[in-house]
Amino acid sequence: MSLLWRYRLLLVACAVAVWPGCKGQSAKRTGPLVIGMVGALSGPEAQMGRSIQEGALLAIEQANAAGGVRGRKLELRSYDSQGRPEEAARATVRLVTLDGAALIVGGDTSGSTLAMGPVAARAQVPLVTPAATSPRVTAEGGPYVFRVCFVDTFQGTALAGLARDEGFGRVAALVDMKSDYSVGLAHEFEKRFVALGGTLVGTSTYAQGDSDFRAQLTHLKGLQPDALFIPGYYADAAAIAIQARQLGLAMPLLGGDGWDSVSELVSLGGQAVEGSQFTTHFSPDNPSARVQGFLRDFQARFGHVPPSGSALGYDAARVGLDALRRASAPTGQPLRDALAQTATFDGVTGLITLGQDRNAVKPAVVLRIRSGRAVFVTELSPEH
Repeated sequence: MSLLWRYRLLLVACAVAVWPGCKGQSAKRTGPLVIGMVGALSGPEAQMGRSIQEGALLAIEQANAAGGVRGRKLELRSYDSQGRPEEAARATVRLVTLDGAALIVGGDTSGSTLAMGPVAARAQVPLVTPAATSPRVTAEGGPYVFRVCFVDTFQGTALAGLARDEGFGRVAALVDMKSDYSVGLAHEFEKRFVALGGTLVGTSTYAQGDSDFRAQLTHLKGLQPDALFIPGYYADAAAIAIQARQLGLAMPLLGGDGWDSVSELVSLGGQAVEGSQFTTHFSPDNPSARVQGFLRDFQARFGHVPPSGSALGYDAARVGLDALRRASAPTGQPLRDALAQTATFDGVTGLITLGQDRNAVKPAVVLRIRSGRAVFVTELSPEH
């Protein structure tokens, strides 16, 4: 059998079973430690994926400038999921087999991360997601899956409290029925909103890729809500906002952190998203030295103000690198255990402690679109 065919058979075995002989290669080499990144770098969610990639890249470049980790340089190897869970899983297989990644930053959505988790767990390669907020991600993903963002159980509760604080008694929702993120966030919002005395007057659904929301919006308009909750991603939220205004729905719009690619949200939605509010993880208006230092370094490197995705990507990479420094070995169980011991890490999105459930619990930031930019409104604690 030729060497080429042996290589092909080896690759197939790795891809199907994540063969133990293929994992942890970064720990055995003397070259750079490979850090993987998986996210939507193309397609309708690309702004989020690219922003996470920029944040992770900055963290790795800074670490390399300071001498690397454990005497080795770091290399970020990024793959495009195209916003599709099956592509995210394939990219993860490649990272843990061919690339020998010691650690993975990603995915950028709950659906993609749910597909990545079993692959990472089988290979015993820790995965730190910057932005996947569904509770299922860590509950079902296995002991090698961590996150630096808050979870939707908290975010939905916080949004419901915000809605009641704003005086909204009747809210309608338009939910992406094929998105784990959207469905989960809507569920948590409804539970808390009703408990606080509000009424969810109606829920309509759509699927990502839809372009006409007029039938759903016409139905919801007839229910006379005080506000419309859109727990989706920025591209859909912008299109829904435009059609809502065209149909005469003048009520306030509410969203979650999936809205937080503000430049794209405003570019796509224009005046239709003006005045809308959403919860997210980071505000560049925060005066802390850590945040302002990150802003300065990020703008010098990339030439624009970092969105929340970049702050989360930066924190996810830095939390992973901190664990790499502390671990007894830069691979597998030792690295996983070091990650699990992360406590009060000083991130740009807040102090990060990873609990027994491998989730970070921290405050949410509320932003409002005003004159085409996101303006800080308030911070909501986990007790809100």
